[in-house]
Amino acid sequence: MKHHYPDTPALLAWSMIIPAALAIGCASMAIASAPEKTATPSTSAATRAASAAFWDAFHRGEYEDIPRVMNGLASAYLENPGDPETALHLAHIHLWRLAERARLAEVPPTITDEIVVARKYFSEAAHLAPDDARIQGWLASTVMAEGNVHRDERLTRRGYFDLMAAKDAWPEFNLFTAGYVLSQLPITAGRFKDAVDYQWETLDRCAGEKIDRSNPEYAQVMSKETTTGRDRVCWNSWIAPHNFEGYFLNMGDMLVKQGNVETARRIYGLAKLSRTYGEWPYRSVLEERIAQAPENVALFRDEHRGERTRVMMIHSTFACTGCHQGRSAELSANGADPRAR
Repeated sequence: MKHHYPDTPALLAWSMIIPAALAIGCASMAIASAPEKTATPSTSAATRAASAAFWDAFHRGEYEDIPRVMNGLASAYLENPGDPETALHLAHIHLWRLAERARLAEVPPTITDEIVVARKYFSEAAHLAPDDARIQGWLASTVMAEGNVHRDERLTRRGYFDLMAAKDAWPEFNLFTAGYVLSQLPITAGRFKDAVDYQWETLDRCAGEKIDRSNPEYAQVMSKETTTGRDRVCWNSWIAPHNFEGYFLNMGDMLVKQGNVETARRIYGLAKLSRTYGEWPYRSVLEERIAQAPENVALFRDEHRGERTRVMMIHSTFACTGCHQGRSAELSANGADPRAR
């Protein structure tokens, strides 16, 4: 009787495939069974000091202090990588360095590394605080930015659709985030028009009524100012002392870029409704914007002219501090903790 045995090459192949398959299965099981990273909020002295340094520099607009603040936050994070606030502050400090790079005498090409690091820490913060839709919006924005840097269309699209999801999760906040990010697009891009529409929709939601697109009025809304609930992001707070003023500065810029000069002037003017307008460090910028609006249409559409102030807010030296710079020692009217959300 003849017996048929697999030839030697086939035996060798199976002898290699089976251990490899087993190794892959073991690796998958080991990874799947690993404990999940969980939030472990910190109250250590190092964490408190790092948080205070972050807010102090941010509220004072001390861009030059970023390296020192980064070191303190990184040290606190290494002490406790499970603290969501520390991860979030680290993400923001890297994003701030990128966003206001116009402050630098020379912008190094390595500035784009800040996108990668910010994205990582936003990802950590989002994992540790999954119910905070604001973080989802910031994370999606950095994913889009990273995709643009690497010309990775798949990554860019992923970031965009994640941003749309964040917008739906907390419209009052992430409509602005989406519009602000997309305000960089050329005037001919369809999504630039979407960005302007998002700003109008934010006003509608914050006001609880549809705002006239040709003759916007907002004085009737001011009595709705609040420091609680989701609508708190429509107003000034300890975190963003001039959020209201900065919002209208940016929206006015977007309307100017669109060529809607007279409506832009009205929108700029609404910033003056704020009770703290007189304390806002960038009120002179807004006043100049109103006067220079017709000339700024061309400047905002073509920002490669060496300008540092007469550019869209998102490309300016006050891209973040336009809303956040204020008196850091002053608590909000209700005595809210600086770490409050």
